[in-house]
Amino acid sequence: MRATLGQLAWLFLRLGATAFGGPAAHVAMMEDEVVRRRGWLARDKFLDLLAAANLIPGPNSTELAIHIGFDQQRWLGLVVAGVCFIVPAMVIVMAIGWVYVTYGTLPEAQGVLYGIKPVILAVIAQALWNLARTAVKSWQLGLVGIWSLAAITLGVHELVVLGAAGAFACAFALARRKVAATVVVPLPLLFGFFAKVGAVLYGSGYVLIAFLQSDLVERWRWLTEAQLLDAIAVGQVTPGPVFTTATFVGYILDGPVGGLVATAGIFLPAFVFVAASGPLVPRIRRSPLASAVLDGVSVGSLALMAWAGVLIGRETLIDHVAIALCVIAAVVLIRYRPNATWLIAGGALVGVVRALVL
Repeated sequence: MRATLGQLAWLFLRLGATAFGGPAAHVAMMEDEVVRRRGWLARDKFLDLLAAANLIPGPNSTELAIHIGFDQQRWLGLVVAGVCFIVPAMVIVMAIGWVYVTYGTLPEAQGVLYGIKPVILAVIAQALWNLARTAVKSWQLGLVGIWSLAAITLGVHELVVLGAAGAFACAFALARRKVAATVVVPLPLLFGFFAKVGAVLYGSGYVLIAFLQSDLVERWRWLTEAQLLDAIAVGQVTPGPVFTTATFVGYILDGPVGGLVATAGIFLPAFVFVAASGPLVPRIRRSPLASAVLDGVSVGSLALMAWAGVLIGRETLIDHVAIALCVIAAVVLIRYRPNATWLIAGGALVGVVRALVL
């Protein structure tokens, strides 16, 4: 069963407008929608695309959306899925940028986030359980996953973890084979900076902070420390790709046109990389050793996703209400399997009510 262009557009527009929580939450919601609900992809194919997205620079969850679009409707699907996932978040961030430039402050969103984050944690946990049952095909891959989680916990770079996971899985496959006998900134400069970041940045959007700090604040002084912190906050509290932090920065520096230019710059490399690598995924699966590497990267990717869930949990489960929200959301997900968007909306409502009461 394949998606039409209209179905792809509607799904990723909705996810772009409601997928709070960063890359791990985005991956979890995509798995829920395209694997479990719609059956567009088998779970092992989804894992292959997730691994491929983690192997190239750029915003991983956005690249996963682009991969899904390419798998379903080739080149038109690639463009439609990617653009529809990016645009809602860009529009929301542009609106926040207007408020920030006009009034010099960010709108209050803590009450909403308080209720949303525990629900997101439950969604991530369920997706991890579903994907791990497919990804961990042997006890050796289970060990690779455990090692990957331990390494990322100790601060090992994400790319090193993924590379080592692929290498270990390949080594295990070879062993089995042997045993078995087989400011006002000029717009071109603004675009160039964010295109460079999008082309070389590995891992999640959170790594973007280091690039902005070193170049925009310390080197070129386009932003102040306070503006950088506000830009990071906007990227965290809005749905869709975390890389829309670039939209906010562009808006501050050059207004609405700057926001559009910065967004185009940081996301364009993702489309190029997926267009180049997407057709290779089926060929990789046809090679036993390359397929083993992809298996290792898949479980390594799940370890990165699990660690992101741990980080969200540490800052989210701060009191009895948050813990109760997370538990209730997990029970509802397991028992009734509702659309995660409704759970997130319910969590947001609880957070707003709590903020008003307190």
